Amino acid sequence: MKKITALILTFAILMLCVDFSASAEDKPTVSAVGAVLISADTGEIIYSHNSFQKLPMASTTKIMSALLLLESGNLDEEFVVDSEAIKVEGSSMGLVEGDIVTKYALCCGMLLPSGNDAANAAAVCVAGSVERFAELMNKRAEQIGMTHSYFVTPSGLDAQGHGASAYDMALLAREALKNETFREICSKESIQLQFGNPPYDRWLKNTNKLLSMYDGVYGVKTGFTDDAGRCLVSACERDGKNLICVTLNDKNDWQDHISMYEYGFKQVKLVTPKIPDNITADVAGGVNDSILLAVNEVPEICTVGNSENGYTYKVKAPPFLYAPFEESQQAGMLEISTDGRKICEIPLFTAESCEMKKSPKKEKGFFEKLKNKIVKLLKQEK
Repeated sequence: MKKITALILTFAILMLCVDFSASAEDKPTVSAVGAVLISADTGEIIYSHNSFQKLPMASTTKIMSALLLLESGNLDEEFVVDSEAIKVEGSSMGLVEGDIVTKYALCCGMLLPSGNDAANAAAVCVAGSVERFAELMNKRAEQIGMTHSYFVTPSGLDAQGHGASAYDMALLAREALKNETFREICSKESIQLQFGNPPYDRWLKNTNKLLSMYDGVYGVKTGFTDDAGRCLVSACERDGKNLICVTLNDKNDWQDHISMYEYGFKQVKLVTPKIPDNITADVAGGVNDSILLAVNEVPEICTVGNSENGYTYKVKAPPFLYAPFEESQQAGMLEISTDGRKICEIPLFTAESCEMKKSPKKEKGFFEKLKNKIVKLLKQEK
């Protein structure tokens, strides 16, 4: 009996010494109806809770509206806002009839104070109407791979059928953050702009409090309606690792995002893809028929489970390189992907120089030879 008691006590002491923190790394419990955490590089899911359920997403919709506006170009060109478009309820950047704006200003007005007036003005500016702009939104969503989404309004105000899954919104943010201007704007806590009639200096403040609450956060967008509840899309960087977090209908979104990041950064690692060493390009008019191509720098990729060999590659280059050319001349781009999702493109360079092939000397014909002999004989007679 004493031996059994001793064994039980020993086992109890050992159990107290065991660190159970490593078991599943204490996955966070979130308040959201739908939530997801992904790698911004690969799109891999790190944490998921009803992440494929289509839900209202309120003003996080403006991520798509801002992206389309930026992709339409001419960001600094001034124009007068549509007077009917800006007559909309809810949050506003302060537009009034006759105001002169730029697309850049409207993008800031959408992403910082979440202006519904800015979203509608952007829609009319790009597509001519809110309805045609919604068509563009859905077409772009399809291109991104958003399979559980449908857009009706550019602002995110509640409308029948308007909604997206948390995972789709993460994919949207991943795509939008590739646009440097989008990333620059959504990372600002406030910004000074000129608009009005005539334009004058204004300050716009970002509704995303997470920017100042948690180190490394650099976006993206808040949202709220009665039907959607509190919605939040954010992005965060730590030690070169980039993650994107989405919560839909979440009463405790700020803290939930922090908890998910604390968990997520422990799950991911940086991996350098092993680039193939046999990438070649055909050569036209050169002493070589083909040459090797190489990359100068290989990016580190934030991943959950991929190894250095877990990637696929696609060469984007002209059919031929035309000689002559020098070593280290850019010859195209190398696209790196995983699980069918593009991660990035890096430049490809020639690994050697190549001279132009010299044309062979033409053999002289019979009549040319005869002419030369006659000329030679005539010179001798003189």
